[in-house]
Amino acid sequence: MYIQQLIDKLGQDHVSQEEHELFRHSRDESPHDSVLPDVVCFPTCREDVEAVLEIARINNVPITPFGIGTGLEGAAIPVKKGISLNFAKMNRILDFSPEDMTVTVQPGITRVELNEYLKEYGLFFPIDPALDASIGGMIATNASGTTGVRYGAMKEQILDLEVVLADGTVMHTGTKAKKSSSGYLVTNLFVGSEGTLGIFTEVTLKLYGLPECTVMARCTFNSIESCAKAAQNILLKGVSILRMEFIDKESMIVINRENGYDFPEEHSLFLEFAGAERTVHQEVDIVHSLLQDLGCNHWEVSSNPVEMQEIWRARKELSFSFLQEEGIDEVGADVCVPVSRLPELLTYARQLINETGLKGGVWGHIGDGNFHTLVLFHPTIEGQRELAESTNEALAKRAIAVGGTCTGEHGVGIGKRKYQQLEHGQAYDMMKKLKQLFDPQGILNPGKIF
Repeated sequence: MYIQQLIDKLGQDHVSQEEHELFRHSRDESPHDSVLPDVVCFPTCREDVEAVLEIARINNVPITPFGIGTGLEGAAIPVKKGISLNFAKMNRILDFSPEDMTVTVQPGITRVELNEYLKEYGLFFPIDPALDASIGGMIATNASGTTGVRYGAMKEQILDLEVVLADGTVMHTGTKAKKSSSGYLVTNLFVGSEGTLGIFTEVTLKLYGLPECTVMARCTFNSIESCAKAAQNILLKGVSILRMEFIDKESMIVINRENGYDFPEEHSLFLEFAGAERTVHQEVDIVHSLLQDLGCNHWEVSSNPVEMQEIWRARKELSFSFLQEEGIDEVGADVCVPVSRLPELLTYARQLINETGLKGGVWGHIGDGNFHTLVLFHPTIEGQRELAESTNEALAKRAIAVGGTCTGEHGVGIGKRKYQQLEHGQAYDMMKKLKQLFDPQGILNPGKIF
């Protein structure tokens, strides 16, 4: 009955029960079990979203927002079936003010689409989670990525959200001013909420000027601990670095094998500097001198755009490179800890993988304390999945114990629900009360976070 109501409101072209669409919306890039929704809706405007929410509310039907499907913790999987709400057709730029360095967009636009539009104006949006995620999805998980060391996460980039609540209320959480001391910071309540509190229909973002000069450097160290301490020392020197990535020896071997590179197969740092040309070259010299004193090897610098793009492509596709063996599966972790605890935690992560006897790697954006692990297992070999998953659990608990978090950027979704009480304590109970306040029927992305 409610599906016909959706067709009557949105039109047949914007509602689908085709088998291939149901399957596409049953999963994301995570290893969590897929669940087919009952129907997929493709809104084009806020009014469409309001209509879908009204029908869902009257019929008590769950709604799960869907961006591109690149999530890694199952946030887009419709675990209670119902409606999958795909924002691909809500991808317009609504307002652009180059003078104010702001842009207002619909949530379905991807970061690559946005930056393609902005580049002719000498501006860009800086958050880069590697895959071409939608802006709405990036807000939902508070994404960050390789540029997090300079620009932080999504929550630092959002000036205003237009949100449709479960009861049909439409609200704006901020303004287009660059800062405010007025009232509660409601915007931050919705960032990272994974569609459990409301549905985004517009977002106003901060923009930045394209840098005059970009230079990349890489080097190796004899130990994971030395890489982490080197990263910490770069930050202590006050260098405004754009990217600072750690890749362990085992992962470098995979990068070379799968991409045809011949990088030194040692624990490595990949660095990117961006800004005014003179400043950039000064910073490169400062960091080179600093890392030499700390015992780095194989220092190389490049400002060739093609070469830099290829190197970063290999880094961004690292997890896919690990999965080239047929019949293999993986378990991944994503934690973030105080930078001072990185040497301990990175070493611990590598030790956990080694103790399983399974293949895997450790890498990440160590300039902001965020790193990842990946452990490979054969689904058909008894006990391997459990062994791989044990590394994820041990690492999450250790990260929380040292004052960090069980997820730095992938979100909670399904996989990190079990750590929420441990990490947040009394704040977890307050989060549940907020969920009840905003969504008393529990129809907004049920089964996630709690």
